[in-house]
Amino acid sequence: MTGTDIQRVSVVGAGLLGHGIAQEFAVAGFEVTLNDLSDEILDKAKDSIRANLSTLSRSGLVDALDLEKIPDNIVYTSSLHSAVSQADLVVEAISENLELKQKMFYELDKLTPRHSILASNSSTFMPSSLASHTTRPGNVLVCHYFNPPYLIPLVEIVRHKGTEEEVVDKMHALYRYMGKEPVVVKKEALGFIGNRLQAALFRECLSLVDKGVASAEDVDSVVRNGFGRRLSKEGPFTIADIAGLDVYSALMSYILPDLDNSIVPNRLLSTEVNSGHLGLKTGQGFYEWSPDIVSEVREGLASVLIDIQKREL
Repeated sequence: MTGTDIQRVSVVGAGLLGHGIAQEFAVAGFEVTLNDLSDEILDKAKDSIRANLSTLSRSGLVDALDLEKIPDNIVYTSSLHSAVSQADLVVEAISENLELKQKMFYELDKLTPRHSILASNSSTFMPSSLASHTTRPGNVLVCHYFNPPYLIPLVEIVRHKGTEEEVVDKMHALYRYMGKEPVVVKKEALGFIGNRLQAALFRECLSLVDKGVASAEDVDSVVRNGFGRRLSKEGPFTIADIAGLDVYSALMSYILPDLDNSIVPNRLLSTEVNSGHLGLKTGQGFYEWSPDIVSEVREGLASVLIDIQKREL
């Protein structure tokens, strides 16, 4: 028993986030189906889930014996109808393309039981733009995960004006049951909460490097070794209260007029993208990424996130 009337979960899209979302529901004891376009993609997702679970097992966060059967307990299918026809909850995690997502929600509306909740993992699009392509807007919302979902506890539950309160409450209770840290975004806002904050910080990071104030390496060092350490424990409002709101008010009155307020991506970012330097996926971004360095950074990040989870247990 899972402690919720949601028993059968389907995840549509087995890519970067989708396979991790399916994994989390499976570990929590739900009946899970993972869908994508081809068996090749699904086989890759299954291998990724095994690797993720191996990381959790080595960390000691979860009993290894409890994880052995998880990948095989997930149903993998390239048939959308088979994947969702009995689902209580569908989490859509396909490509971040509005037209594709709207077509998917139109199909999900036809293929799923009337009681099914339809959630999108979109990090960009408003739930109302997806709900409008269904006949059940009250059951549609965004549930935005952060990568990797099995190590990042946050889920942003984003409602639109027509989302039923009962649906929001049910999803909030579901994630709390799973050990996640859900927050409810009360009104639609581009980027929700997390990505708005990340965009604001990264805009200033780019500006500092573009103006020659600091190197990318030093900006990263300031965040990593400075205020980033506090943010791993407490949020901005708590830290402001600790420092003193009068101090923050004075500081902001001096700094805000000089901060970057551009409404287009900084030329530094545009130059990298136009040159085909996209980061890890191309081996070059603001840094050079050899396979060994990629593995080292990913393992190091996972280790830090696991340590944070252990401290919070």
